[in-house]
Amino acid sequence: MNKKNKVNYESLERVYVINVRSQVNVVPRYRRTEKAIKTIKEFIAKHMKIPERNLKNVRLDRYLNEYMWGRGIQNPPMHVKVKAVREKDIVRVELAEMPKDLEFKKKKEEKRHTASAPVKAKKVKEDAEAKTEDKEKKEEAKEKEKTSAEATEKLEKAKHKEAKHEAMPKTKPAEKKDHSKGKQGH
Repeated sequence: MNKKNKVNYESLERVYVINVRSQVNVVPRYRRTEKAIKTIKEFIAKHMKIPERNLKNVRLDRYLNEYMWGRGIQNPPMHVKVKAVREKDIVRVELAEMPKDLEFKKKKEEKRHTASAPVKAKKVKEDAEAKTEDKEKKEEAKEKEKTSAEATEKLEKAKHKEAKHEAMPKTKPAEKKDHSKGKQGH
C-alpha cells in the first residue's frame, strides 16, 4: 500500500449524506425512527472503519437525535447530512446543517451554560470558603470540649483527693438478722 493512500484513522473528520429510505420502508411504521437511527450508526461504523463495526462506539449528537425524532416515530427524515469525527475508536456524529429551530435551541443552551459558568464558579468558591469556616469552627469546638473535659477531670480529682483525706464518720455495725427461725405461720 502506498504511503499517500494510507489514511490515519486515529483522528478523522468526514461529512456524509445518508439515505435511510430503503432501510426504513422495510420495517413497520411504529419502528421507523428507531430503524433510521440504527441505519445511521451502521453506515458510520462501516465508512469510518470502526473495529468489528461496534455500534456502541458510534455516538450521536443530541441535536441529531432530536432532528430524527422531531416528526415522530412513524415519519423520520429520509436522508440526513451528518459530520462524523473519529477519535481513536469512538466516532461522534452531529448534524452538518442544523435546522433553524435546533440551531436556536443550541445557541440558547450555550448562552445559558456560559451565563451560569461564572455563577457556578462563584458558588463553588463560596462553598469552599464555607467548608473551611466550618472546619475551623469544628476544630475550635473540639478544643473547647477538650479543655472543658480536662478542667472537669481536674475538679473531680481535687474533690476526690479532699474526700479521701477527710475523717470518715464512724458508723455502727449493722445488726445481724436471725435466719434460723425459718418460716412463720405455716
